Amino acid sequence: MKRHAALIQHSREHHLALKLARLARFAVDSGSPEAIKQAAATVREQFLSTLEGHFRDEEAGLLVKLAAIGQETLVQRTLDEHARLRALNDSLSNPDRAVMDSFATLLHDHVRFEERELFETAQALLYQEH
Repeated sequence: MKRHAALIQHSREHHLALKLARLARFAVDSGSPEAIKQAAATVREQFLSTLEGHFRDEEAGLLVKLAAIGQETLVQRTLDEHARLRALNDSLSNPDRAVMDSFATLLHDHVRFEERELFETAQALLYQEH
């Protein structure tokens, strides 16, 4: 489905998030502590430069609008996942294979959830064409 203009930038940012999740997954799958350490540094840098702003934009805009029309379950799941991703990112200051694995999985699954459920609901309820 074609994205409404209000969601296009968020979807573009999701592409970058998926690349970051893939980097984290490759590091985990390599089993190399050095690869995990390098990936953790990249994840932490990219998290601050792109993901954190993406989360804040969603939280201040889209999620507020969805909550206002009764979509509390979707909003709460999104907020919970943002909080978990932030905590995992903080934990990567001391790189660990298990944390990197959890981060890679959650980031990938979170992007898929937002694209397939959150954004589809937003398009249907907030940005429908008349």
